[in-house]
Amino acid sequence: MLPKENRLKHRQDFNAVYRGGLRRTGGNLTLRALRRQHACQKNAKNSRQAALPAAPTADKPTRIGITISQKVSKKAVIRNRIKRQIRAALRELLPHLSSGWDFVIVVGPAAIKCNYGQFLQELEQLLAQAEVLNGHSRGSLL
Repeated sequence: MLPKENRLKHRQDFNAVYRGGLRRTGGNLTLRALRRQHACQKNAKNSRQAALPAAPTADKPTRIGITISQKVSKKAVIRNRIKRQIRAALRELLPHLSSGWDFVIVVGPAAIKCNYGQFLQELEQLLAQAEVLNGHSRGSLL
């Protein structure tokens, strides 16, 4: 499991990432990413708070959600195994991610043939393409 503060749970949060986030696509996974705004930035359009400087998002933890549909597999056992492998790979990459982001990992049908190592490699590549991986490459960390 991912730590509680790093989980994206609510439908409105998923929808916000889908609406306004950037997209990076790999062979088996799609990464949707959205930098979170401070509450003052969201509501500043019609108030005096617009004059205040933007609060940094660095203090906000990165949150991650995983979406996998029945198109990938009708069997829940297989879908849950894929999610566990992706969560394990994300746990390894989490310390190297920039703070203040929301991510949604969308699993494609071809992912049924992948193993943990392939998920780890593809996630690292997608996060580097989105420029949210500190140092943009994890090769020197292993």
